[in-house]
Amino acid sequence: MSPYPRLLEPLDLGSVTLANRVVMGSMHTGLEDRARDLPKLAAYFGERAAGGVGLIVTGGYAPNWEGWLLPFAGTMASGRAADGHRTVTDAVHAEGGRILLQILHAGRYAYHPLSVSASAVKSPITPFKPRALSGRGVERQIGAFVRAAKLAQRAGYDGVEIMGSEGYLINQFLAPRTNRRTDRWGGSAENRRRLPVEIVRRTREAVGPDFVVMYRLSLLDLVANGQDWAEVVELATELEAAGATLLNTGIGWHEARVPTIVTSVPRAAFAWTTGRLKPHVGIPLVASNRINMPDVAEGILARGEADLVSMARPLLADPDWVRKAAGDRADEINTCIACNQACLDHTFQRKTVTCLVNPRAGRETEAAYLPVPTVRRKRFAVVGAGPAGLAAASTLAERGHQVDLIEAAGEIGGQFNLAKRIPGKEEFHETLRYFARRIELAGVRTKLGTRATAEDLAREGYDAVLLATGVSPRTPAIPGVDHPKVLSYVDVIQGAAVGARVAVIGAGGIGFDVSSFLVHPDSATLDPAAWRAEWGVTQDEGPRGGLAERVDTPSPRQVYLVQRKTTRVGAGLGKTSGWVHRAALTHKGVEMISGASYDRIDDEGLHVTVGDSSRVLAVDTVVVCAGQEPRRDLYDGLVAAGVAVHLVGGADVAAELDAKRAIDQATRLAVAL
Repeated sequence: MSPYPRLLEPLDLGSVTLANRVVMGSMHTGLEDRARDLPKLAAYFGERAAGGVGLIVTGGYAPNWEGWLLPFAGTMASGRAADGHRTVTDAVHAEGGRILLQILHAGRYAYHPLSVSASAVKSPITPFKPRALSGRGVERQIGAFVRAAKLAQRAGYDGVEIMGSEGYLINQFLAPRTNRRTDRWGGSAENRRRLPVEIVRRTREAVGPDFVVMYRLSLLDLVANGQDWAEVVELATELEAAGATLLNTGIGWHEARVPTIVTSVPRAAFAWTTGRLKPHVGIPLVASNRINMPDVAEGILARGEADLVSMARPLLADPDWVRKAAGDRADEINTCIACNQACLDHTFQRKTVTCLVNPRAGRETEAAYLPVPTVRRKRFAVVGAGPAGLAAASTLAERGHQVDLIEAAGEIGGQFNLAKRIPGKEEFHETLRYFARRIELAGVRTKLGTRATAEDLAREGYDAVLLATGVSPRTPAIPGVDHPKVLSYVDVIQGAAVGARVAVIGAGGIGFDVSSFLVHPDSATLDPAAWRAEWGVTQDEGPRGGLAERVDTPSPRQVYLVQRKTTRVGAGLGKTSGWVHRAALTHKGVEMISGASYDRIDDEGLHVTVGDSSRVLAVDTVVVCAGQEPRRDLYDGLVAAGVAVHLVGGADVAAELDAKRAIDQATRLAVAL
């Protein structure tokens, strides 16, 4: 019996048969924009096809210059471009996979002055006001989509995905928010949906019956004056009649103030939207957003909410996700924790996408990330079983080395054991489950509850010692910092008693995590209904965009989040998740104070000066989140004893508990040794 019978069931689309119901959803990697990177893209997709993914969708390719997301972004507009993509399609087909090219026209989301849209309505997230297309201009855009689809066919793709969601050009025509036209392309709902229907109809005519045409349909715009549900259903039925093979789910515009994919969003939080559409169409539907483990995906299919499930980041985290699921090895899956730190944040920083928990992603051709088996087995000690230590120990052992992993605590995980207790960050449990299984399979000898000494390590005669001993909280020089009401963030997250009024010193990532911990009544993940209420998402069919009034759950504490910097509180957080953290704390009534000088702490509370004004925050508890210091107690002793020693992770650089850097550094070191 298959462990996930519906997930692993083939699907016959007529022209092609998919091996299973898993779709690797579209994600821009940064490798799409230059022809020289196509071999890297081929290796990236080829590895996922080898891992068993039923259908892959590329990152978005513009059909013309006006549709670029960025100047000179990936474009499918010429025969030369199409022929270059044979490298990609051949790599996927060689592994038995299927792949679609996504055609994406940015519309007013473009970061260049050539942008066009339904109307001249500027986006709040881009600097350029778009030019409103003329009627003839609309026809040219349709022609560009059709041409891109024909070129994708020439390139060997099995089909295309037409991007009609997330607030891009097609979505801009669909919503009254951005379509102010009065011609045949605007006004009534029928006119507003004419563009996507014509694109699909003419594409089907151009490519013939044996080419997959998937359309990504915005089921919830999550913006004011978006589409209502009746309009979505009408569009879906017309797209089916126009020749669409599949309908994929899109949720939210990029300018929406509702999170859709960050880690605090409950798993499969939007699958109900796909399920609600299912009775209205006869073609297969794809559910998406925050689906990261096989049991979650199987549940969606078993409930009849969709015919396939789309996962982008989970297959970034683990290219063998499907193969492990099929082998009943879900405990070996490197689960996406939806942190966005190395994927979407990299996209906005114009860096190549990779993954915090899998730094090899996007770098499949780079020698620094190829764990080649060793020709001479060595003995290594890795001291510290936090993220860096776990990554180093498992990679070394998988290469064939003998590895002792020594940890003073009674469990692996290091600072991740704090992170997993933060409401909305429960996914960190999965990373620790994955590493526990990985080091077991690799044969790492783990010594928990053991405090290493330089003498003992030197006596063992290891070829090298890797110090992954992490960090200690830094104590700032504030008068009264030794007052009984002062706690470190470690104390608080581990369960120390905290009063009803709290000041948090330090507004970096840890300060935000501690504040979130304090304003939620418990550390349990919000259930989907409570989450929807908190963010104003409704399941009612009438409201445009699927929005309703938010219903806030009161915080059990008054919290002040204070920083020395004069910049906006949280300015250093991730581009795609920082706004969510700020909004979530604002919903809970957290007062954020920047530009503060810490004068003293006493029985009255925390005394601060902001500008020319002094203020007393009358709090019961002060929590210090003011940075960390590296733990390097063993380093000098090991060097003096002549032991080869390497610092990794926080022991090397204590910078806001940067797990992305720690895992990446440890992996590269373990490959090189």
